[in-house]
Amino acid sequence: MNRFLSFLVQFVVTVPSAVTVWFLSYFAFDFTFLISSAISLAGAVVVSKITSGIMTSKFLKKHQLTRKEYRYIKKNLDEAKQKINKLNKSLFSIRDLPTIKQRIDVLRITKKIQSMTHTEPKRFYKAEKFYFSHLDSVVELTEKYSFLSQQPKKSHEIDVSLYETRQTLTDLTMALEEDLYHVVSDDLDSLNFEIDVAKHSIKKLNNTKTIDESRRLK
Repeated sequence: MNRFLSFLVQFVVTVPSAVTVWFLSYFAFDFTFLISSAISLAGAVVVSKITSGIMTSKFLKKHQLTRKEYRYIKKNLDEAKQKINKLNKSLFSIRDLPTIKQRIDVLRITKKIQSMTHTEPKRFYKAEKFYFSHLDSVVELTEKYSFLSQQPKKSHEIDVSLYETRQTLTDLTMALEEDLYHVVSDDLDSLNFEIDVAKHSIKKLNNTKTIDESRRLK
């Protein structure tokens, strides 16, 4: 759920309601300023919670999720956000130019999956390998590579370890690409179906035009 949009809607609904309650309490019911303010604040809290509840219900209904499922997904997304922040920090601490494209790709893919799952939480079930395996692995390997690459004196063992880590990161990058493909697989199937329908419609239209032209020539 978009936090900014949620906050904006709650603000737009809550503030006028709180002001209205204060004016009614102070002028219509002749309460003191402090009591009117307290009633207004309590009203604002109630309205905010009701608004938040309604928005959450609509969001869950739209994405066909239960509250329990959404809490579970949100918990994992929040944890993943922290891991991606760590990954971002590690990737940009590496000064190895040959791996810069790979590092950009890793960050781009991880952020893309996270963003899509945040927008459409049900996609989480398509990205479970990413969240429960591949993300942890890429964070761990990147931190290891960052640590080794920053050593002032590199031994043969460090060079070998760096090489092996790069190779493993290459394999993991391919795994992340597969994760992203799996997340969008339903969209691709839908797009291919729409393309087939469009092609069929165009073919049918062309056939109709050909038949009409043949009739006119006769």
